[in-house]
Amino acid sequence: MRAAGSARVPLDEAVVGSPIIRFRRDVLCCGWNYWDHFYESEGKREGQDVPRPHGPTFFTKSPETVIGPFDDIAFDERVSKKWDYEAEIAIVFGKAGRSIPADCAWDHVFGLTLANDVSQRDLQRRHGGQWLKGKSIDRTMPLGPVIVTPDELDVPNLRIELTLNGQTMQSALVGQMAFPIEELIAELTFGMTVHPGDVLLTGTPSGIGNAREPQVFLKESDEVVVRASGIGELRNRLVKADLAGRSSVAL
Repeated sequence: MRAAGSARVPLDEAVVGSPIIRFRRDVLCCGWNYWDHFYESEGKREGQDVPRPHGPTFFTKSPETVIGPFDDIAFDERVSKKWDYEAEIAIVFGKAGRSIPADCAWDHVFGLTLANDVSQRDLQRRHGGQWLKGKSIDRTMPLGPVIVTPDELDVPNLRIELTLNGQTMQSALVGQMAFPIEELIAELTFGMTVHPGDVLLTGTPSGIGNAREPQVFLKESDEVVVRASGIGELRNRLVKADLAGRSSVAL
């Protein structure tokens, strides 16, 4: 939708930012939502293995992570030695709700977009296996490039893929999720209100770098592409940044 009287700009001449830049809360996330991903990491969690969960595993990450679909991912080896990629479908809520039944879940979804949940595996392990710190480093999560309404997509057959320097590392259908999007929404909102503009990452499929033999971690100048038919792609390069230096931000 275009605002009345606004100018048209050719897409190849525009600077495309994240489709959402103001967040009411942390970015909402679900982990281990493809069973092949859960099992590929067994024995590789450095003593922090858990039994297969019976329900969705939720966590949050800082909105300061969010960057545009073609922005550089900030990279600083002083912060972490184990930078990993995670291609994900993200949903954007368009209607507030609490304790939303699964059969009404899509009534509360504005649309779907893409995310790369770049993670720092050594920080995850250092802080007891919880995921907030290891997934909340500034300027590391591309989001976008557009938000597509569900009626325009065949959601279960939507394929999400990730390539690293041109090599395919992840590929899966949304229909392979351990807990479908409707169930994620019902479980997440049980007793908890979501608001328009809230973003929920729905999990990554197998193929992460930490689970490979040998392991594959991101490095400076790597290019990571996340794509899904009908939504487009994220295309980002890791660029050296000062994340370990002290920063004071005026409120």
